[in-house]
Amino acid sequence: MAGLSRTLGIFGAFVAVVGAAFYPIYFRPLLLPEEYKKEQSINRAGIVQEDIQPAGLKVWSDPFGRK
Repeated sequence: MAGLSRTLGIFGAFVAVVGAAFYPIYFRPLLLPEEYKKEQSINRAGIVQEDIQPAGLKVWSDPFGRK
């Protein structure tokens, strides 16, 4: 039984580390969309999409917009 609990402990620690890594990458923008919209508007200020968008590709869209 000691081997099983050790395996479960290692697996649980791995899941916890992966979850902690995904929180700021995936879940935080979903929970706080206004903060990220504001940051994107600052980062994209002064960029004209038509000047840098290759021909034939879809123009940038709001990553927080719902389909």
